[in-house]
Formats: sequence, structure tokens, C-alpha cells
Amino acid sequence: MRNYEFTDRINIVLCGGAGQGIQTIEVLMTRILKNAGYNVFATKEYMSRVRGGSNSTTITVSSAEGRCFYNNIDLLIPLDQNAVKHLKKRITRETLILADSNIETRHNKILVDFNDIAVKLGNKVYANSVAAGYVLGLFRLDFKVLEEVVSNFFSGKSDEISEKNIKAVRKGYDEALKSDKISVDIARNTSTDNDLLINGSDAVALGAVAGGCNFMSSYPMSPSTGVFTNIAKYSKELPIIAEQAEDEISAINMAIGAWYAGSRAIVSTSGGGFALMTEGLSLAGMIESPLVIHLAQRPAPATGLPTRTEQGDLNFALYGGHGDFPRIILAPGNIEQAFKLSEKAFYYADKYQVPVIILTDQYLVDTYYNVREKDLLPSSENSHFFTETSPGYLRYRITDDGLSPRGIPGFGKGLVMVDSDEHDEAGRITEDLDLRIKMSGKRMKKLDLIKNDLIEPVFTGNKNYKNLIVAWGSNYHAVKNAFETLEPEGTAFLFFEQLYPLHELAGVYLNKAENIIGIENNFTGQFTNLLEHRFRVNIDKRILKYNGLAFSQEEIISRLTEVLI
Repeated sequence: MRNYEFTDRINIVLCGGAGQGIQTIEVLMTRILKNAGYNVFATKEYMSRVRGGSNSTTITVSSAEGRCFYNNIDLLIPLDQNAVKHLKKRITRETLILADSNIETRHNKILVDFNDIAVKLGNKVYANSVAAGYVLGLFRLDFKVLEEVVSNFFSGKSDEISEKNIKAVRKGYDEALKSDKISVDIARNTSTDNDLLINGSDAVALGAVAGGCNFMSSYPMSPSTGVFTNIAKYSKELPIIAEQAEDEISAINMAIGAWYAGSRAIVSTSGGGFALMTEGLSLAGMIESPLVIHLAQRPAPATGLPTRTEQGDLNFALYGGHGDFPRIILAPGNIEQAFKLSEKAFYYADKYQVPVIILTDQYLVDTYYNVREKDLLPSSENSHFFTETSPGYLRYRITDDGLSPRGIPGFGKGLVMVDSDEHDEAGRITEDLDLRIKMSGKRMKKLDLIKNDLIEPVFTGNKNYKNLIVAWGSNYHAVKNAFETLEPEGTAFLFFEQLYPLHELAGVYLNKAENIIGIENNFTGQFTNLLEHRFRVNIDKRILKYNGLAFSQEEIISRLTEVLI
């Protein structure tokens, strides 16, 4: 067998059944490697089950910043019999497999008895820690540092479990030191010392807190639950109320009530939960209540693939709810944008008195990498836009721009009335049909205001282009890295963080292109269709994926090469 040498990047995949501690390894290894001065990127794919199946985590370690999912595996550690079969499409002739003797493969293999070592330590469950120790040993890290991190990591467990895991990591570490077939010589970068290692859920939650969020009501639903649990965790230290409602209908109505009382509230859900929230969404539209909804997408219809990823809920976010009312839809493409846009959502909601939907997906919320702390600093847009009321206050006073001063009960001497029925300027129910026309026009007029405060699409490339690549959401890094790798002549890349309303500059870019290529994780190209409808352009070249997995950089490179010929 030839020697394997990794000097710039190594793509490591660990795979086993649910319950084998794959996620534990991921968190432990990435934390240690980041602290050791490496850039790390980690993402996972997992089945919807508590035990069994095949779950894998991909950890990319590099000297440069890693922000992208690579499909091809450099180093595979299968912890059960099904792992190699499960990952067969990602295994190449260059893949090196570290595995027990009972795991059969025709590929390059180095025998490492992870399970046997674990059994000798007292339990097969320690195989994951043996594997983690082996990988970390390949980097020739100081074991005293590893021991300290492992000890702290398992500090919440019993002394026996902590000691056994340290021994397991040590055994794996020692086995790696014996290997003369693998050399990992990736340059370290001390600038990562102060970086934060967070995932998309962390970023959305932190962004919400930066935006002034002090109330959260949600009902757990994968993959959105991480945002809920994070904010609940922050509520122990910050003045935040986090309430697990009995269902999604209660959750959204609680949030609307919180906004009415002067709080800044968020709900976090996925497609099925959002379906139950649509009546509350319409209520927010009618009473002109600010509202922030985090919608973490997963494959549908119905339960679909509950632990996989897709960008299939744009149409639902755009058209959900009955009747016409303005809304704003934001879609972060990476962790930094997830923080920034989640904070921005509260500014938009409060200023324009409209629902704001933050669209993420399973891939984004479960993916993490090291982020510079300066990229997660709050902006200065944290103003509140409610007013102190006076006697005779009219909650829905008709104004030239459609925006009525929003009062808070108890803040001033005025009476703040809201009603889900059509209402007059004071908030009283009305069936005056002429007034209905005026109130509908007032609500929708706010769109003209919002259009003056939109986020421009991000343009990359030479402005003398013929081909224009268009993408949104979590495809950002895969497309951007592929674009920069290919450097296709006469081609540019346009990325959207705000999906609705659309910035007028988008039409300028789109109408200049001879060919437009839309890239999305859904069956129909929902955003591509929206661009066609809004700007009257033809986008017949589409790169679509909807099998529940994210785009890899290699896949984008291959498919772009095909359509750009």
C-alpha cells in the first residue's frame, strides 16, 4: 500500500449507526483541532431514527478557511458493517479506510480494531473515542492538551465514564503514532485561537439575541429545534422568556401577543409546523404586528424526509396565509449571514410592522466551522419603533406612507386596540366597504417603503458577462467556491440574501445576461420561477437537486461545466 500524505486539506468521514456517538466524536474532534490552530468545517447527514441506520459526519481540516462540503472522502472510519455500503458513492480509489477486520471493503484499508480496543476497555461504546484518538494522533497533537479537553468534555458524566473515554482516546492516539502510511502535515494558523466554533442554529439564535429578542415560543420540530434550545439556554443568563408551547398554533399566537405587549419575539419551526402557523401569520398581517419566524426547511410534502435538507418552502413562505399583506423573506447562505440576517429580521419587523421569515435548511443549521468573532458583532440597527400614545390614539391611522405609529399598551395614555376583523383607524370592527379599500391599500403601501430598504444581491465576477449564475440560501459556499475554482470566461455569480421583496438591481443584472443558470435544492426551481415572474426573464438552464442532500463543491463544478459548454 502506498503512503498517504495530506498537506493542504483532509476530508475525514466517520460513519455508524444512531446511538454510536458519531455526533460526540464530531464535537470533540472539531473543538480540539480548532484550538490546535486548524480551520475546521463539519456537517452531518443522519437518518430519522433513535437507534441503528447509518449516520455520518464529515470533518474537513485545512490550512485555509474551510466553508464548503466536499463529497470525496480522504479518510473513512466505518464503525459498523453498513457504513461502507452507505457511503459507496462518496468513496473513490483514493479513499483510505481505517476499519476493524470484520468490515469488508475492496478499497485501501488499514486495519485498526476500534471495537476490539473498546471492548477491552469495558464497552464497545468507547469505539467512537478510540476512533477520535486515532484521528487526532495523526495530527501529532500534544496528548496532554487532548486529555484536558476530553476530561472537560465528559465532566458532566461519572468519573468512570470520563476516565474510560480518556483511556480510549489514548489507545487510539497511540495506534496512530505507530502508523507509517499516513502523514498529515497541514499548516496551522494561530489566528483561529479566538475564533468561535458554531453552527447555523447557534448563529440564528445569537443573531436573534443581538436583534433584541426577549421572547421565544416554539414547538420542537427538526431541524429547527436547535434555535429554540439555544435561546432557552441563553434565557438562564439573559432577560429572555423561552416557552415550549403545546403546539405551533399556540406558539405563533404567543409570539404575536408578546409583540403586542412590547417584546421582540421569534418562533422557530419547519414546514409542517409552519403549516399550522399560517392563520397566525395572517393575523399578524391584519393587525400589522411585527413577527419573526425562523423556518428551517426539510424535504416535503408532509413528513417527507424529516432529517434531510431541501430548499422547498420558498413558495410556502411567500404565499402562506390567506389574503394579501406584506412580508419580508430572508435566506442566509452561511453562518455569518445567519447571524446578520437574524438580527436584521427584528429591525425589519419592528420598523415596518410586518412578518419577517428567516429561511434556513437542515444543512445550514447543522453545519459549523470556525468564525471570526468580529464577524458576529451586533450592528447599530437595534432601534425600537413604537411610540408613546396620547388620548385619542389611533392604532391604524391612515398615513401617506401606510405606516401607522405603533403603540404599546400601558406606554402612554392612549388605548391600543387591535382586531382580526377589518377595522377602522381606532381598531374597532367595521364593515364599511369603502374603509376596507382604504385599509387594504394602507397595509400594502408599506411595500413601497420596504423597497427603499432592501439588501442588494451579492455580485461576484467581471461585469462584462454573458452567463449569470444565480443561487440563494445554503448553496452559497458550494457555488462560490466552484465559481472561483472554474473561473469560467464571461460568467458571473449573483447571490441573494433577501428573497422578497426583490431588489430592483437584480433585474439589471438578470436582463444583462444572455444565459442565466439557476441553482437550487428543490424540484421546480422555486426561486428561479420567482425571478422569471418578477423580472420577465427566461431561465431555462437549471441545476436542481432534491434527494435530501446538499450540493457538494465537486457536484457544482461538474454540473456547471456541463451547462457552460
